[in-house]
Order: sequence, then structure tokens, then C-alpha cells
Amino acid sequence: MNRESPKTALDSLNIVRLRLSERICEIEQRVAGLKPVDICAKMEAIRAMAAEHGMSALEGLADYGAHHALLPGHVAATRACLDHMGEALVSDGCAGDRESILAALAIRIH
Repeated sequence: MNRESPKTALDSLNIVRLRLSERICEIEQRVAGLKPVDICAKMEAIRAMAAEHGMSALEGLADYGAHHALLPGHVAATRACLDHMGEALVSDGCAGDRESILAALAIRIH
């Protein structure tokens, strides 16, 4: 069995976080000019990568963003999601973080 050392695993996770940060920044910079279907696809790509690496808070937030990208008011909902993504990106992956971040988002949007 080939197991990564803790340092190697942390380095791998930091690379994933960097890639996700780049995707998040791209959406932040272009959100006003993107079509809802494009926002949805970009959020879904973030969700899939977060899910693959056990980042449940970011996964839930991106899933929420993908679904709301197709609804009226999608730019405001997307911006609200993006505002919480930094917090979700550094989350330790516990379920409580996911619920807390989604609750904060729900309060902000409604």
C-alpha cells in the first residue's frame, strides 16, 4: 500500500486549494459578463473538484451556487456564494463547517 506522508498530503491539498482559488477568482472577475449556464458549469467544476478532495463546505457552497446560477437574481446569489468561498476553501472538512457556511449564505441572501 502506497501512503503519502502527511507533508506530501498537505502539499497536494495546497495545490488543489490553489487551483480552486484560481477558478473562484476567474468567476469573481467575470461574473457580470457570464451567462447563467456558464456560471453553473464553472460552479459545478468547483463542486466536483472539492468533492473529490473531501472539501465538503466548498462542495456544498459550489452546489448551491450552481443551482442558483440558473435562477433570477443569479448574479447576486453568485456574488454571495463567492464571498463565502474563501472561508469554505480553508475549512477542515467537517460537516459543521458546511452547515455554518450555507446558513450564513442563506441569511445573507434572504
